[in-house]
Amino acid sequence: MPKSKRQKLVSLTKVSKKTKEQKGAQITEVQTNTEKWKYCWLFAVGNMRNSHLKTVRRLWKEYALRIPLHHFLRHRGSRIPGCSTARIYFGRGAVMAKALGSTPETEHRPGLSKLAKQIKGQVGLFFTDSEPEEVIEWFKDFHQSDFARAGNRASRTVVLPAGPIMRHHSDPPEPFPHNEEPQLRKLGLTTVMNKGVPSLENPHKLCEQGKVLTPEQAQLLKLTGVKMVEFRVGLKARWDAATGNVVEIDDPTFAVEGDEGNADEADEAAMSDVAANERAIDGVLRYLLMHVGVKGAGSIDGCLYVRARYRTTMWFPRISLFGLAAQIPLQSHPPSTALTMSSAKNFTLKTGDEVFSPRDLIELARPGTGAANPTGDLVLVPVSKYSFDAKKNTKSIFVASLESTVEPLEIPLTSGGEAFWLDAETVGHVVTNEGEKKASLYAISLQIMPERLTTPESPVLVGTFPTSSVTNFRYSAKLGVLVFSDNVYEDGNLTDVPKHDEEWENRGTSAFVYDDAYERHWDTYVGPKKPTLFGVKVFADAKKKWHLEGDFTNLLTDSRHHAPVEPFGGTDDFDVSDRHVVYTTKDPELPEAWHTKQNVYIVNLYGSEKPRELTSGQQGATHAPVFSPAGDKVAWLELDKDGYESDRRPLVSAKVVIYDLAKDVRFTVTQYWDRSPDALAFSTDSEFIYLTAGDHARAKVFVLPVPPTPDQSTTNPTLQPWYTPRPITHSGAATGLQTLSNGRIIYSLSSAVKPNDVFIIRGLRELEAELERMHSLRALEWKARPVQVTRFTADALRAKNLQKGEDIWFKGAEDKDVQGWVYKPKGYKEGEGRKWPAILFIHGGPQGVWDDRWSTRWNPAVFAEQGYFVVAINPTGSTTFGQAFTDAIAEDWGGKPFVDLQKGWKHALEKYPDIDADRAGAAGASWGGYAINWIQGHPEYGFNFKALVCHDGVFDAEYNGYSTDELFFFNHEWGGRPWDAKAKEILAKFNPTKFVHQWSTPQLVIHGSKDYRLPETDGIGAFHALRQRGVPSRLVIFPDENHWVLNHGNSLKWHHEVFRWLDLYTGKEIKEGDKVEVVQLKN
Repeated sequence: MPKSKRQKLVSLTKVSKKTKEQKGAQITEVQTNTEKWKYCWLFAVGNMRNSHLKTVRRLWKEYALRIPLHHFLRHRGSRIPGCSTARIYFGRGAVMAKALGSTPETEHRPGLSKLAKQIKGQVGLFFTDSEPEEVIEWFKDFHQSDFARAGNRASRTVVLPAGPIMRHHSDPPEPFPHNEEPQLRKLGLTTVMNKGVPSLENPHKLCEQGKVLTPEQAQLLKLTGVKMVEFRVGLKARWDAATGNVVEIDDPTFAVEGDEGNADEADEAAMSDVAANERAIDGVLRYLLMHVGVKGAGSIDGCLYVRARYRTTMWFPRISLFGLAAQIPLQSHPPSTALTMSSAKNFTLKTGDEVFSPRDLIELARPGTGAANPTGDLVLVPVSKYSFDAKKNTKSIFVASLESTVEPLEIPLTSGGEAFWLDAETVGHVVTNEGEKKASLYAISLQIMPERLTTPESPVLVGTFPTSSVTNFRYSAKLGVLVFSDNVYEDGNLTDVPKHDEEWENRGTSAFVYDDAYERHWDTYVGPKKPTLFGVKVFADAKKKWHLEGDFTNLLTDSRHHAPVEPFGGTDDFDVSDRHVVYTTKDPELPEAWHTKQNVYIVNLYGSEKPRELTSGQQGATHAPVFSPAGDKVAWLELDKDGYESDRRPLVSAKVVIYDLAKDVRFTVTQYWDRSPDALAFSTDSEFIYLTAGDHARAKVFVLPVPPTPDQSTTNPTLQPWYTPRPITHSGAATGLQTLSNGRIIYSLSSAVKPNDVFIIRGLRELEAELERMHSLRALEWKARPVQVTRFTADALRAKNLQKGEDIWFKGAEDKDVQGWVYKPKGYKEGEGRKWPAILFIHGGPQGVWDDRWSTRWNPAVFAEQGYFVVAINPTGSTTFGQAFTDAIAEDWGGKPFVDLQKGWKHALEKYPDIDADRAGAAGASWGGYAINWIQGHPEYGFNFKALVCHDGVFDAEYNGYSTDELFFFNHEWGGRPWDAKAKEILAKFNPTKFVHQWSTPQLVIHGSKDYRLPETDGIGAFHALRQRGVPSRLVIFPDENHWVLNHGNSLKWHHEVFRWLDLYTGKEIKEGDKVEVVQLKN
């Protein structure tokens, strides 16, 4: 530049408030930047907010710090443009104009006076080397929603509806707490308190479109979470240092609202420390280029990352970088590198007519299991369906014919409730009427016509229960007794429950006091009420009018028994015959928190006798007791060990036990079978038992001949080998098994790509005859021909074309065969050569399984539809592969399972070469969350994941031994109580907290505050460790969720956060020349 212009003195007499030295420093800073950068942009701000302007500064700083590989090769030995940050100056216009020069004679560089003349109002200067197209596109996309201020004009009319006043800061919205009611009233709302919630009796117009907002209106909009303005940056002109030209920019989409606010004067100062770091980084990069074979590099927030050959990643900490070229990396071991290629700000889920999105999953109909009527010609199926548009979950029951092709009849249950059969043509429906605290029983009559099913009349009221919480209904038609469950107080009286509820609610304190463990379970603190079984007379008179009469009889009075077993017990915990009820309950003599033993009892339907125990007293947990059709036998599932169970799912091989009531003999029939049933049913002649059990990641239907009753009770009778269950179905997941007359069974079947539908198998008499003849283990000649009865979701899924998972098998730990699944991404074409991101699913339990079953939470099809390969491995500890394989994880959580996961992942990469191993992540919940935290601390496994997702996972295993609700589970898995010598030894070896110093992979942490299985401190602790380590991380807390995310809105948020995180770190293929963002680790 001409010497005359460099020597120009600038008068400061017309600029006030700042000292002469301060103004001089600011002018020097602006002038220095005009000499340093290729372009200077003049910009204005709409709806000025200091925080958003800082966001612009930060984002451009990060944006400009992404270094493409080809810049290294082109700029050896000189300043690397991509390594410097942009500069933003937003201060007083007079100072900026003086610095640039307002006339050709005083301008600091040629052309700047043209730019200075346009400095009017609140504007700023933006210096950068980035090309104009890139800058314009960036600022065009950038906008931040915010709350309007007093003086702004309302962009729309807002009316608060009558009812609770809601805060829209969360999804779903939440009501205001009671203590904020005075403030709302002070701001002009006519509020009333309704059940402790500030409410409006009438709608209230908060503001009207186009009118100026008052301070009170602006404050109410902010409190209710309604945003009306957008912070935007509008580019006005650009100065080009090379030519001196100034180009004016007309942006018709940009308009400045009357609320600009004040610039943050503290931000006016230049960031000289960053500039110094940039110079140091330039030098370090040049040094490394001469000494290291660089494949990629980057810098962010003053730290440096270099990726060398052989995937070695070196990290330099946030220290003064002036002498960094002489230092070696603090970490030369390869952690998982965070290569960010996507923008989280603009992330959206894939949707469309052919894409099965998370919203589609949540809104898809959810059929339950079917229940056949007493004559076996109709089946009743409950179905629920949620709508985000209506913000409502609708429930219906469908009645389908088992022996004709007439269309199923849908009966809407507008108020929800439960439905069950009263007789062959009458459905009982129990529902709580709106505004009442009592449930009522209605009778819905059906009419079977040749061409359709109908309900000829409206539901008829049968009777009313004393409470609204009655549930789990089973009807004994012969005696006309309806058995159900409810929670009652110590006196066991159902009728007095409302009175005791009122006393409890008005007790004057919120405290719960305990003298023993099991103070909370799953997601609830244990209160004074316990579940029990009741019976009441329900019958039809000669005119077929139904009645509910008599007392509500507590069938478990004075027994100290509680059934169903909480928290998941239902109708599968008891059964009814013509005269009796059989049920399972926790052993009343043992502490529940560290014992799993459950006993089976039988009691008559009148409650006139004490329950009689049928179990031996030496067993563990029991489950699913059922009567034979004649009521002369009872069968149930039984575990050998007390203390080996979680969530009431059989984790060791459950045996089938039969009790012959006529002979008073109990005997076991599957003691040598290496699979674990979960439900069973006698054939109509009691000669066979049909059961469902997991086998090789499917839940199959099996048939078992019932052997003759031995002379005395035994757990190990001498049985011929053909008394062994045989599979008759081989795919999907069968549940809700029920035997019918004429050699038929029905069951509900789902798969990983389809929810439940009802199926029927006929011709079982031929199967049973073959089994009676053959008396050997040879293969069955009879083949099941399941017939599909319902098609609840066929239309909704037809266009989605969901692809089934593919089985993979490989050799795992100790040379054992290990199974897994691979689901291919939407749009995948074999041989195309395109690389796809992938995610490794790790299941919970740990005694769990990825099986061929529909899931509304961890659905592999949904992940595949978003463009990911899904690899789901069933490592050591998984169920359905034999008892030894399941047992092998106990006391070895961090051992053999991870050998399996490593080998399975390697096998998947080899078998599916289109998986991009450099764009892979892993996700898991519960024990799967433990696995995520464990993988974090073990980079030597070589997974090279770029992103991790931990949902309700174990962070500190030792602490979990004290805090979990089911202490028996920890004691079994870790070899004792946390202070026992064996447990301490195992914890020292396999506790994730012992390896936090090696955590480096970006991780999303999700936790439910009501998760008492793994309290939320596990999630918070992991997040705090990640933040203090400097690892990119994000915490999502659901205050109203337990171990699972069940709320529909929360489920959608869960999916959004998970996919956003995966997309952020694995979403785009990285090629040579691409810019990468990297992170710094802290010790």
